[in-house]
Amino acid sequence: MKLTIHRGTHEIGGNCVELCLNSGETRIVIDVGMPLVTSDGLPFEWRHYKNLSQEQLLEQKLLPAIDGLYSYQQPSISAVILSHAHQDHYGFFRFIHPDIPIYMSPGTKSLVEVSNLFLNTEVNLNQTQTFTMRQPFQVGEFTITPYLMDHSAPDAAAFLIEADGQRLFYTGDFRGHGRKKVLLERLFKEPISDIDCLIMEGTLLGRGEGQYQDEKAVEQAMCNIIAGQQSYTFVFCSSQNLDRLVSIYRAIKRSHKTLVIDLYTAFIMDKLSSISPHIPQFNWKEIHVLYTYSHAKKLAEYDKKLLYKYKKTKIEWEEIQAAPKNMVILSKDNSYFRRILLPKLGASSGAKAIYSMWHGYLERTNLAQFLKSHDIELTEIHTSGHAYAEDLKKLADAMNPRCLIPIHTFYPDQYGDIYKEIVQLDDGQTYCL
Repeated sequence: MKLTIHRGTHEIGGNCVELCLNSGETRIVIDVGMPLVTSDGLPFEWRHYKNLSQEQLLEQKLLPAIDGLYSYQQPSISAVILSHAHQDHYGFFRFIHPDIPIYMSPGTKSLVEVSNLFLNTEVNLNQTQTFTMRQPFQVGEFTITPYLMDHSAPDAAAFLIEADGQRLFYTGDFRGHGRKKVLLERLFKEPISDIDCLIMEGTLLGRGEGQYQDEKAVEQAMCNIIAGQQSYTFVFCSSQNLDRLVSIYRAIKRSHKTLVIDLYTAFIMDKLSSISPHIPQFNWKEIHVLYTYSHAKKLAEYDKKLLYKYKKTKIEWEEIQAAPKNMVILSKDNSYFRRILLPKLGASSGAKAIYSMWHGYLERTNLAQFLKSHDIELTEIHTSGHAYAEDLKKLADAMNPRCLIPIHTFYPDQYGDIYKEIVQLDDGQTYCL
């Protein structure tokens, strides 16, 4: 088996791995992500490049140089496999040739559908096939077995890939301190054996672990703020981070408060209800939906009946204004929050905000200064969606692969502290197992 990491050997984001049989007859690609940073280390902004052609994106080395993958080429890739629904893993799926099958988990497919509708991700899902965790499926001579992993994206998968008498394990993104940490603990206790190559992420290498160790600590810290609030609480959080939505919901429930969500979040909860009964739902009694014109318009174009479905728990502006101390409002740092939501609620002394996302995103905006100018106290409460170094080492030791290849990290040199047999590649370099 031959592998090429087209992107991710020396950066977080933009993951893309190609696997090829020694015969060259079957080729598969795992993830085709959008980068998080430019070659200069600046934040990557897709809006600056979205008008370029695929050929131009390839020339600028933004798209991975994979012949037979893209819509303007003759397709020669047997399948593309998606580990989870984060843009740094599937942001460039919009360019995949429509005849190439795409494999993903049911939850991942639901999130991609939501993002297509609300975030214009433009993924062609006509050739999508869903897999079941721990049940092998075939792509040509490749046997692929997905494993559910604990990550901030729901229904995230790692893959055991077998071909040419060899076994490779691709972790995707994972952690061991979320609400599904038992999944990683199971791999420690019952490791997959006889692994020739482990491709393992290392996002947190070279970075601190943060103030909050796990999702339970996040929940408690949120509860400490929300319970005593005498005015609005704004929580800035990704609506696709279901573990975090659970933490927020549990905090407001313990505090006897009301969670106000938007139609986008209600749609996500609804779409993903099939993968777990524990995902908070728009019709739970502590949750209400605030309608906005732009979200309602998009949903109406998709399925107008959803507007009537979610209307059962719709909340009006007057209801929010009448009970500010009871309202915890899921928010986004956008023009709607700054120009409509906050002005419409009016001045309310004592309002607080919780920022529950990666600190790097906060550094890219002036949100902290904006909130301060409105006398809104901001507190960061977050835990990473990625594994700590200790868990990376435990997984490597448990699987005991013949070699470990770093991916999804800015610090591949630090893998030597994790495992004894490291093969460090460069982007585009082909390695024969």
